[in-house]
Amino acid sequence: MIKEYVVLAEGEGLRLQSGPGRDLVFKVTGDDTGGAFDYFVVEVAPRGGPPLHVHHRQEETIHVLKGRYKIRIGDSIFHCDPGGFAYLPSKVPHAFLNLTDEPGEIIVVYTPGGGHKFYEEFGPISRSGPPDPKRLAPLFEKYGMSLLGPPLSAED
Repeated sequence: MIKEYVVLAEGEGLRLQSGPGRDLVFKVTGDDTGGAFDYFVVEVAPRGGPPLHVHHRQEETIHVLKGRYKIRIGDSIFHCDPGGFAYLPSKVPHAFLNLTDEPGEIIVVYTPGGGHKFYEEFGPISRSGPPDPKRLAPLFEKYGMSLLGPPLSAED
């Protein structure tokens, strides 16, 4: 159901989990936008980030609010500080890593929307620590993604 509008205060939204120290606060989901997009804030743990993966259907953007990030897009490595921005096209492998010892924060947009459904299932699996990739791979596939490798390291 498309909502006519959404107005939220700071910290409000649909809070989901995505691994230790990585909470997501969806300001709008694909359910709110008729599938058009998701807009969410990711609270990224110090030295944390997702594993290398690819979205087969969704485009993704990252806008850095807090932290310094190493971002892999395809075979290229970039660094983004607060205010930095990255566009991660669908079908291109990517990952990011908060390079600091402090919690970070980024804004992510997925288009089309609906990514919150993945995190509703992923959060409980990943909350207790790094989950078994064999258990995660089918979940990634269910939501049009592929798990390709481990998270980035600062040394790579």
